[in-house]
Order: sequence, then C-alpha cells, then structure tokens
Amino acid sequence: MSCCLLEFCRVQELKAVREFLFPNLRKTASDNNIKNKPDEEVNWEEADWGSWDTPEAKDGGTAEEESVPSSQSAPWLQDCAVSLSPCSDLLVIAREQKAVFLSAKWRTDDVGQEEMTLAVSWSGSLSTEEGECVNSVICIPLASQKRSSTGRPDWTCIVVGFTSGYVRFYTESGVLLLAQLLHEDPVLRLKCRTYEIPRHPGVTEQHEELSILYPAALVTIDGFSLFQSLRACRNQVARAAAAGSDTVQPPPLAYKKWGLQDMDTIVDHSSVGIMTLCVFDQMKNASILGGFHASVKGSPPAMCQYITVGGGPFTGFYYAIEGSSQPLLSHVALAVASKLTSALFSAASGWLGWKNKNEEEPVQKQKPKVEPATPLAVRFGLPDSRRHGESICLSPCYTLAAVTDDFGRVTLLDVARGIAIRMWKGYRDAQLGWIQVCEGRGEGEKVSSPSFPRRHAQFLVIYAPRRGILEVWGTQQGPRVGAFTVGKHCRLLYPGYRLMGVNSVTSQGWQLHTQQVCLLDPATGVLRTITVPFHLALSDKKSERAKDMHLLKKLNALLRSQDLEPDILESEGQSALLEIKHPAIKKQALESLLSNKNAPVSCLTNITRALSDSLKEQDPEAVEEGLLQLCSSQLKLLQLYVDIQSLHSASPPSSTDNDTNTTPSSDIDQRIDQDVARVQPMLRRYAEHLSRPSVSFAQDPGGLLPARNFLSQLECEAGGALRVTKGQDTEWTRLGSFFFWGCLCGESPIQKVCDTLQDSGIMPQQLLSLLLSVWLNREKELLKRPEAVTNLHSLLTALSNMPGAVDESWDLQCVSPWWQQVRTSCSQSENAGAALLAALVAHRSAKNSITSLAESKFQSEWEAVSLELEHWLVCVRQLEDLLALHTLLCLPCPRGTPGGAPTRCSVKTLLEGGRGGVADSVAKWVFRQDFAPGLLKEVLQRRSQREQQEQPVEQEAGERTAEQPSEEKGEEEDDFRKASELLVSVCQRFPESLCPDLLFSHCCWEYVVQWNKDPEEGRYLSWAVEHLKLVTSPHIQQGICVMMWNTFMVKRFSAAAFLMEKVGKAPKDRLCRRDVGMGENALTSFLGSCCQLLQTLMEADANTDEVPPPELCVEEVWGGAEGPASIAELALEQRGVHYPLVQHHCLLASILHATMMFKLRAVKPLSLFDSKGKNAFFRDLTSIQLMPSGEADPSLVSLRQEFLLKVLTGWVQTQGEAADSSTTDLGPVDDSWPSLCLDLGPLLQVNPDVLRRHLVCELYSQGLDLRAEEVMLEVEDKEVLGSQLLVLVGQRLSYSLLHTQTRSGMELLARLPPMLCTWLKAMDPSGLRCPSVPLAFSSRLVSRTVELLPESHAQYNLALHLLEAVDLLEGEA
Repeated sequence: MSCCLLEFCRVQELKAVREFLFPNLRKTASDNNIKNKPDEEVNWEEADWGSWDTPEAKDGGTAEEESVPSSQSAPWLQDCAVSLSPCSDLLVIAREQKAVFLSAKWRTDDVGQEEMTLAVSWSGSLSTEEGECVNSVICIPLASQKRSSTGRPDWTCIVVGFTSGYVRFYTESGVLLLAQLLHEDPVLRLKCRTYEIPRHPGVTEQHEELSILYPAALVTIDGFSLFQSLRACRNQVARAAAAGSDTVQPPPLAYKKWGLQDMDTIVDHSSVGIMTLCVFDQMKNASILGGFHASVKGSPPAMCQYITVGGGPFTGFYYAIEGSSQPLLSHVALAVASKLTSALFSAASGWLGWKNKNEEEPVQKQKPKVEPATPLAVRFGLPDSRRHGESICLSPCYTLAAVTDDFGRVTLLDVARGIAIRMWKGYRDAQLGWIQVCEGRGEGEKVSSPSFPRRHAQFLVIYAPRRGILEVWGTQQGPRVGAFTVGKHCRLLYPGYRLMGVNSVTSQGWQLHTQQVCLLDPATGVLRTITVPFHLALSDKKSERAKDMHLLKKLNALLRSQDLEPDILESEGQSALLEIKHPAIKKQALESLLSNKNAPVSCLTNITRALSDSLKEQDPEAVEEGLLQLCSSQLKLLQLYVDIQSLHSASPPSSTDNDTNTTPSSDIDQRIDQDVARVQPMLRRYAEHLSRPSVSFAQDPGGLLPARNFLSQLECEAGGALRVTKGQDTEWTRLGSFFFWGCLCGESPIQKVCDTLQDSGIMPQQLLSLLLSVWLNREKELLKRPEAVTNLHSLLTALSNMPGAVDESWDLQCVSPWWQQVRTSCSQSENAGAALLAALVAHRSAKNSITSLAESKFQSEWEAVSLELEHWLVCVRQLEDLLALHTLLCLPCPRGTPGGAPTRCSVKTLLEGGRGGVADSVAKWVFRQDFAPGLLKEVLQRRSQREQQEQPVEQEAGERTAEQPSEEKGEEEDDFRKASELLVSVCQRFPESLCPDLLFSHCCWEYVVQWNKDPEEGRYLSWAVEHLKLVTSPHIQQGICVMMWNTFMVKRFSAAAFLMEKVGKAPKDRLCRRDVGMGENALTSFLGSCCQLLQTLMEADANTDEVPPPELCVEEVWGGAEGPASIAELALEQRGVHYPLVQHHCLLASILHATMMFKLRAVKPLSLFDSKGKNAFFRDLTSIQLMPSGEADPSLVSLRQEFLLKVLTGWVQTQGEAADSSTTDLGPVDDSWPSLCLDLGPLLQVNPDVLRRHLVCELYSQGLDLRAEEVMLEVEDKEVLGSQLLVLVGQRLSYSLLHTQTRSGMELLARLPPMLCTWLKAMDPSGLRCPSVPLAFSSRLVSRTVELLPESHAQYNLALHLLEAVDLLEGEA
C-alpha cells in the first residue's frame, strides 16, 4: 500500500528511432554495436539501422554508460519533442524536420502473457516550408461519436508546432489534415485542456481548448470547433482517397489571439480556464486600479486566466474578460459565409495550407495573411529579476501550478491567489507532473451517503535527471511519499488532458482509464506509470487507516516468518488483529491469517474466536455485520475441518462400525461381486497398461489437505448451510479425498463421516460429486484395492439415505436426478475402469431402491421395470465398450514408430464425436502403432473368421494374456499378437462403427493428415492411398479421393507443375522446398501417390453404377451419437466426378512423376498440352470442363513423343544401373514404366510402335539383349526396326575391331570388303552405353537383323556382310 513504479508498456525499435532522428550518430553507433555486441545480437543490417534495441538496454547502469562513446550515452531524447497520448496508444518523437509515430500493439511474451508494445507505424519528414523545424508536439485523442462506444477514443490527432509559426494537424498515419499560420513567430509550446467532470456543484465547468504559445502572443482555439473541424477534415481525406481526388476543402477554424505585454521573455504558459472573482476580490481590484471613486458592476465578469513563466517578471498572471475579443475566422470561413466564387477559395486555399496538387505552383509563394493580436496586459506577477522560469505545470483541478527555473528550484503556486506557497531546491532541469487520486468507496467515514462527494488528493511528481531520481510529494505542505532511483536520461511525460469531444452528457458512466504520468527510459524502452494510494495524503496523526495499515504489514511480516512458534504466532497475531480499528482492514487481516499455510488449525480457531468475542462485546450498531458473519462462518468451517480430521486419524473402525448398514444388503454385495467378476478379465488387461511407469507432475491428491485450501473451497450461506465452490479439478479431488479417502480404504467409519457431513449442511448432491471425483480421478490406486468397491457401495447407500438426496416423489417411469448425476459423471470421465466399477455399484444400488419402492407401492412379487434401469443398462454397456477401447488405445507403441500420447476419450466425447468417433480413435492408434495396411487387413480378416466361429473373444484374449507365451516367438511378435487380439476384441464390440470400410476410411484420412503436417514423410501419403484401395465400396472410395485431392493435394500438385514449367526440368531440392514445401525425394513420392490416387478415383467412378451406395449404421447403445459426420458419411455426400477431367489430371501426374523420377531435362510439362488442356488443369474434378478433342498439332505431338522417348531412355538407364549394383539411389526399380509409356502413347496421340522400337534400341544399347528380344516381338514395323538395329550392330563391331586395336581384329579388318570397312569406320561406338558386349549377343543381334530386313531392302547385303564378319570374329575368338 505504498507508491510503486509499474511497467505497463515497452517501446520497440527505439534505437532505429534515434538513428533516424540523429543521422550523424548512425554510423558511430552501428560500428560500435558490431564491435561490442555478442555474435547472436549482430543481425539485420547492422551498418544501417541496427537491431531494435538500444545500446543502453542492459542493466549496467552508469558504469556501462561511461564506457560507450558519447554519441550513444548522450541524452538524445532531451533534444526531441516527445508526446504520449493520454490513452497510451500513440507516442510521437520529433526532431527538426523529422518525426516518428509509434502505435500500440499487443504481443505474447516468452511466458505466454499478453503485453502492450509501441512499434513504429509511420516515420518521415513533417516540414513543408524551407528551414522550418518542429518545436512542439502533442497527441490529442478524439472521442468516438458512435452509440456503442460513446466516450471512448476513436482516433488520435497529432498537433505539431513549427518554428515558421505554422500549426499542422496529422492523423496517426502521417496524413496532413489541416495547416494554418496563426502567427509569424516560432511556436514555443502547445497545450490542451479537455472536459473534466466537476467535483462540486459550484465549480465552473471548463470548456475544451487548444492553446498555442508564441514569444509575444497566445492563440486559443475552442475545443468544440476544433473537434468538429478535425472530424470533417478526416472524413474529407477519406472520401478523397476513396475517389482518387486530391482536392480537400477544409472547414473553418475559429481562434482567439492575445498579444501578451509587460513581460521581457515568455517560454511557457498554462491556460487555467474561466474563473469568476468573489465580490470582495472584485471590489479590492477595482479600488487598486481605479482608486476610491471606482465603480463596481453588480456581477463580477467571467475571465479567462493565463499564467506565463519566463523573465521580467518571473511569473505573469493574465486575465482576459470574456467577450472582449471576437473569435477570428480565416478567410476561408469568410468566403464560405459570403458565398463567394470558387476563384476566391483557390486564392485563399494556400492560407490554410490546402492546395490542389494538380494546380501549378505560382512563381513566388505568398505567405498567408496573419490576423493582428488583441493586446492583453499582465495583471500582476512574481517579480524576480535574476530568476528565469523554464516550465510550468498546472494541476488537474486547476488550483495549483508548479514552476521550474534556472536556479534549480521548483515553486508551487496558488493559482487563485497568485502567490508562491512552497519551494523545493536542488532540482536543476527538473521535469514535472501531477497525479490526482480519488478516495475509494468505503474508505472514508461519511462516504456511505451517495450525495457526499468523494475526496481527491493531488501529488506532485518531480523527476531530477541530474540525480536520476523520481520523487512524489504530497501537496500542499505534504511530505515526500515516494522516491525511485531511475536513469539520468529519462523523460517524464505528463499530458495534462484526456479525451477531446466529451461533454457532460457523454461523460455519464465514463470509466476510461488513462495514464496521468509516465516515465520513458530510452535505455530500455520501458514506459512506467506511478501508482499512489490515497491514504498517503492523510496525516499520520489523524489517520487511523495509516496505523491499521502498519499493523497489517506487521501481521503479514509475522505470517511470512518460517520458524515461528505457534504460541508466539497466536499471541502476536491476535493482538495485532484486535488493535486494528478499520473494519475493511480488519477483514483483510483475518483473510490473510486464514490463507496462511504455516498457521496451525488451533491457532486459527483461537484467533478467530477471540475476534468474534470482541466484536460481540462492542455496540451492535458500531459492528460491521459482514465481519461478524465472516468470523462465525470461518469458525464453523474450522470446526468441521477438525471433526473430519479427527475421524480419519482415529483408530481403524471395527467390523461392526461399517457392517451395521451393509448386513441387510449382503445380497446386493454378492451381485456386485458377480458383476465385477464378469468384467475382471478386461479390468486386468486395462490395469496392466495403467501400471506401466510414467512421469506425472500433478500434485498428489492423497496428501493432507491444508486448512487454507479447505476454507477457500467452502462457503457459508445465509441459512447456515455450507456450499462447496467449484474450482479446479485437482482441488476438487483433494477436497473429496479429505472427506472420503479414508472411508474408501476402510480406515475411517463411513457412517460417522457421513453423519458429520450431513450435520454440516453440505448438500448431498455436492457430496456425491466429491465422492465420484475421488473415485474417478484416483483410478490407479483404487484398482489395487478390491475392498474399495464394497466401501463405495456403503458410501453411496449412506449418501442416498440423506434427506434431499433422492426425491421422495420419484416415479418408476421417471429418471431420478440423483442417479442421473452418477451416470453423467461416469460418462464424462476418461478413466474407464473406475467409471465402469462406479456404474456397476450404482446400478445395483438403484435397482435395489427401485425394487423396494415397487414392493412398498404395489405389494407384488413381479420384478419392477423402470426407465431408470434401462438407462443404467445402456450406461454399463457403453462403459464396457469404452473400457475395451481404452485398453487398446493405451497399448504402448513399439520402438521406431511415430508414437505420441495415447488418445483419451470418454462416453461423452465418443457420443459428441459422431458416428465416426470410435473409428477416428482407432485410426489414430493404428498410426501410432505404425500398422501397415496389409497387416491391418489380415487382422480384420481374422475378426471375420472369429465371428463365423462365434468364439467369445474377451475370454480367449484374457486367457492368452494370462498365459504370457514365452516360447519361440520374440518380444515384437508377442506385442503384435496382443495388439491384434485387442483390436479384434474392440472390433467385435463395435461391429458397425468399426466395419472395415469405415476403419480403412479413417485410417486413410489420418495418414493423409499426418502427411500434411510433415510432407517429408512420403510413406504416410502412400499408405493413405493403400488404405483407400482396401475400401470395398466405390462410392466411399470416390468421395474420399475427391476430399483428399481438394483438401491436401491439388495445391501442392499445381505448385509442382508450375515450378517444373518454369525451370524446364526436374527442379533441385532448394526450389522444391521453396515452392512446394517439400524436398526433392519427397516430391517424387508425392507425385507417385497422386498418380495412384487419381487411378483409384477413375476405377471407383467406373464401378459406382454397378454397386449401390452402402448404408452406414451404428450400434444400438451408441445410437445417441450426435456430432460431426464421419469420413465415410462425408464421402457419400460428395458429387460424382467428371471422368475425362480426372484422366486428364492423371496424365499430367504421370508426366510430372516421370520427370522427377528420371531427373529429365528440357521438359516443360504444361507445354505438352494445348490451350484447352491447360485451362482444364487444377479445376474442380466434379465440374464439366472443355477438354481437348480432335487431332493435336504435329509440333505438339512431336514434343510429346520426345518426352516419352526420354522417359524410356531414363528407365533403361536405371535398369542398367540396377544390373551393375544391387542398390540404386532411385530406390527399387519399377518395371511398369514401359507399359505406362505405351499406355500414355494413344492418350497423347503418339504412335506406340515408335516407342517400342526406341525401347528395343535403348535396351540393346544398354547391353540388355534378352529384354530387348522380348520387346521386339511386339514391334509392328519390322523393317524400320531392322534398319535401326543394323546401326547398333555396326557400332558394336566398330568398337570391337577399331577401338580395341587387337592383332586378330586388325587381320580380320584387312580381309573385310572395302565397302564394309568404310562403313564401320563411319560408325561411332560412343553412342552405345554398354559397347563391351559378348560376341554371342552381337551374333544373335545380327541374325535377328537379317531376319527383320527383307531381301529387297537396300541394306540387306550390308547385313549379310556384317553377319559374315561377326562369324569370322567369333571364330577367331
């Protein structure tokens, strides 16, 4: 409760602002930063703007400032004109011709909390006249005129005064609204006065005003007129910007201009506002000025008071009588008033700074006409020939003013009397501000009356930069109430005004928060505000509150001490609490004592009882009723805490204590044991996974609940009953554990605990909620205690027998709210084992109650059937299904799998997840387990086999799990077997929700979602397509294909196509990551998956007419599922696709895939299609597009043929590389590429026979003669193929004879015919990829060539000669 300096904002980019305003410091500061800053801080163009932090932003203080150059440590902010908006959302820093506007922005810090920062929103030059500089600037927020935000800021206007005499008005974005030359001298100071709500009925209501000080003149502009003018200018600028026009007509601006006389120099001023003298002061002034015979008017005139500071005199007081000077209007206003022609406006537009940019500039620019000032003589002053004033700061209530001078003094003036009432010394270059604090309600003695005005206190803030200290003083003669050590280069920002445009009507209920005084530290960029409590303005001798605050601080210090004896704490705490007089502080002290974690319960009880007794001894009228009620309620809660704690800490109860109520219900206990034994195998498997070691950071709910936590969660109501306040789940569980954990463990008497809680007045419904919270949240511990089920039944029975638990008017055909609460808690719990046990116990208890109720009403032996039991049967079955599902989902992931946290779900979340909720959970589990699609298919086939055999899966799986086979199978196989059995078990429990088509659909979607998160994992997308192929329904297949394509793939697919079209080849890894968002290898896999997906879509579309759409069903107990539709349902809602368009995209996908697979060059995929084909790409697959038809252009067909030949060549090269080595960089070799190219040939209007001949030649060139012979059988044009193969034979023979240079080869060459030798020498063996081929292969090739060529062929004889040469060469070998 003392003064504090709080940080509320941080200015970013302050270093950049300094270097922008001081260009001469930029190079020096940047060079020094690069030398001194660590490596991680040197970034973002250090030599130009540098980082956004200032070099003084470290905590080094003065020592570091002395070590840096003078250009960095200089107080640069003192040389700038700085203004902060009262709303703290805009900061303006200006120097000479430049200015920077910083606007408020919210960002999240490292801790995750929101904080406000000021960032640069505009920067530039403001001067338009040659040689003018900025002298003063202020930010005025303008109130909004909207009904929804009346009295709130709408936008902020920046008013700038220049040395040329101009005053210009700007928006937050630097747009000039209005400019006017009011006087030809430099503007010294701009100040503003806005509307304030009068504190007293007799206080004069002050009008809004903007005052502009010149060396010998003072201009005042009425706030209402200025507000309307600025709004009109801003609207005109917005309209002109929207219409593209530059002409803006300014509204008229009215002002008053006073010529200040009788002072040598004036440097600052304050406009006090309208005041009226009392009759005595009026007669005194008249007699002084006019003598004995002076006449006095009946009513004193209203006057505007102005105070100036400077020299000769030191302070001057001016009074301007209202009505003595008419407002001056600019010539624009006169032109509008007299309705002159637009020519006059064009001549006068420059007078206000408004000009059409399309107009030509005159040869010589004329200055606007300046109106003369009305002389105003000084009434009186404070003469001091040697003292010169530097600044004046007016208090918020306009009664006091503080003045600084060149002697280092701060003088406090009484504005009404015109005298100095206090002076401080030792504050050279001081900066001043005021803080006005309002007294809070309930703090005064008489504030209970609404008509009594609230008191206000004023504090003077003095910042002494020479000493680096910020002080807060109470006025008028108050002491120093606060002092803070700050930097020596800070700037104290005190606007002295609030919103403009607010009046007595719009200020009703005004709760706008504005900062009164802010301190800007240029070293760190931090903006701090000063908070002063009201009680510091009160005298210590007369204020009981100050003494009470001292006692409160003493008590808090006592409570913070760690090693303090309980007796000393009780005695000193009690004495301090009883000495406090003020009820509010006494209540605060009592709450601090009760919330202390170290105080014993006995100590709290004794102190509270002593306070209660002292209050009862006082006069009832003088005692605050709320404090007395607080004491009595806390005593009741403390007594309950002690009683429960004593019951738990007593000796363990005997068997008779808990058997009194359970003996009649032994039959029910047996039935509960039978139900538990039925689900015991599932619980055993579930508990195995829960018992695995895991890390947990949650607070242990089983520890002793501290008294302060107990008191904070319970409240006493008016009737004496207790109510538990709902807080965090952990606190709720801890309170429930404090009440019932001993009973569940069999360590506390159940009936006594329940009787104590019943007597306390806590509602049975809240006790039931606490019991269920303990049971459900401490599942792991309760599953290890078999006796806890019986104790839970006893507790439920005892709570049900409490008055108000089960409604007496409950009918058998209605749902009981009591048991519905149990079902709701079990359905919302994610702890399936504990929820199932609680449901089984509650089911039997409810059935027993229904049976007894039916026997008492109907006296019949028939079994009662009620709606309540039907709800319980559904709930138990749902929880059994949930337990099986949880057992599967909690299964640990094998090593090397994606892993991740297991999905936790409840009955409620499954119902809210829609019909696909179960399948979605299992699909996430399949992804975590990394089940391959083929393995999942085998598991589901095993499920269908078991369904045919009708074997109980749960019992079989439980027996197998208990056996734990450890023979031949390894650990991984054993884990897979367990996972498969659990999956089959869950699928049998959910035959409809986990039908194969639905499960495969959700697995497909889960894998494609995971791929979208990490596109580098191409296996996820390929497995998603594999899951999709396993879906048997073509309707579901088609819909999922369309959704996958539109949601995840078409955007990346189009980006890849455009990238390849741009670079003209298979792009490198860097380009792939930049444009497509994945690497080179991942892009190849992605394009292959696109081909598979589009082919699957075409097959599904072809089969949709043959198969009817499937009917999706859900299990009967899960029929109430409401939520988002499943993937299969969404798929069935998709429209049918346009088959030719899908085929068109599949063709492009194959081209792109081949380009990336074989790293082809000089390929532009989109250029292989005409304009119609290009326009059809990347359209919605369900739309009808204009597709290419007819014969394609021959040049286009030639490009397509060239591309397919490149693909075949690339495939043959990979075959050769695979033959040379067992592995290849391109992965496994796919033998389907030749058939794919032959299939693409007709679609691209390319002759397939050309492709076959090229493939044969490429295979022979690679040395793969056997494969070439297989393909040769399908070639149609044998003659052309023979001519092509003849060249290959010549190249092989030329290599063997001419390039190997063997002796036998040379001899054979000499025996050959000259024509054949010449032909062989013309052959180039470099065209062969594998020239070194066995002669047997070449002999077979020549034989095949001779068979292919007819005898009439021109090269037939050449082929025969080659055959003879090969035979001779083979014979020589």
